[in-house]
Amino acid sequence: YNNNYTFVQTNSHVMIMTEMVHDARTIYMKPVARLPKQIRPWKGDSHGKWEGDTLVVETTNFHPEQLLRGASDNLKVVERFHLVDANTFLYRFTVDDPTTFTQKWSGELPFVRMNQLLYEYACHEANYALSNILSGERSREREAAAKPPKP
Repeated sequence: YNNNYTFVQTNSHVMIMTEMVHDARTIYMKPVARLPKQIRPWKGDSHGKWEGDTLVVETTNFHPEQLLRGASDNLKVVERFHLVDANTFLYRFTVDDPTTFTQKWSGELPFVRMNQLLYEYACHEANYALSNILSGERSREREAAAKPPKP
């Protein structure tokens, strides 16, 4: 459900935008000092590097409302993005918070390329434009169906 991502890479940053709520996350790719512990951006303080053909991202300083499953301010997440083939990369993550968890834990899942644009996620309650667009298209479909078939 709205679990698609757009990745944009420049010389100094990688940006990951999620379809759901269109949050954008910035990953620093050039050596930059870590933020002080009291500064906690919404998506954390993410720093990346390449290990061969794998992007490795370490994130700390998560915003208190983004902490994972009751984790503490000491939460650190290490992610690995590895291109498996032209249309798939394997996403792996490891969660480390010795204050909350008795040991590190990890998971992984494949991300499959979607060759379409992501559009803004938005609710459509009281969105009259959408119903007008759809009623116009339904009208075109009725007109096309009413025409006799070409021989």
